[in-house]
Amino acid sequence: MPDFAEPLDRLIQELKRLPGVGQKSAQRIAFHLLRTDAENVRRLAEAMAGVKTGLQLCETCNNITNAPRCHFCEDPNRDQSVVCVVEEPHNILPIETTRQYHGVYHVLHGSISPLRGLGPEHLKLKNLIERIGQGEAREIILATNPTVEGEATAAYIARLLKPLGMKVSRIAMGIPVGSDIEFADEVTMSKSMENRREM
Repeated sequence: MPDFAEPLDRLIQELKRLPGVGQKSAQRIAFHLLRTDAENVRRLAEAMAGVKTGLQLCETCNNITNAPRCHFCEDPNRDQSVVCVVEEPHNILPIETTRQYHGVYHVLHGSISPLRGLGPEHLKLKNLIERIGQGEAREIILATNPTVEGEATAAYIARLLKPLGMKVSRIAMGIPVGSDIEFADEVTMSKSMENRREM
């Protein structure tokens, strides 16, 4: 028997499905919604439904958009010849916050993971190859995650694109700014030494 009235318990159970939301957080959110006026709850529900009905993938780069092409691909001030490849749409934000990158993106929507049964055929690579074939892209920057899957994905794409005469680079990895070397694990330290640059 649930601890709360059925509609409230159902809401708590659904909220627990969200990443990072446990039982107590789900209860806090549910009770907050219960106290909030109906208009605010309706707007929240519409916004949540709108994410599923009002969004699509950019036909050029697979980013999430509400138009056929995303604002990065449509921006005439972006360098269309430099393409940064990321695993997921949310990986774009950290790159954009640097305000140093002025190219465009390509979103794979995943990474190669044999343990999860995900191979290259599960990635959105077709339109990247088409962009290269059309002569749009000059340089590909591989910004996949520094995980086993991300490294495997970057290596696969590099092998795929090198024969096409593309300049392919990988983002540098190593010790984060503001941390101490003594806390770095051996893989991070190894990457830091490997990716060193002349000063």
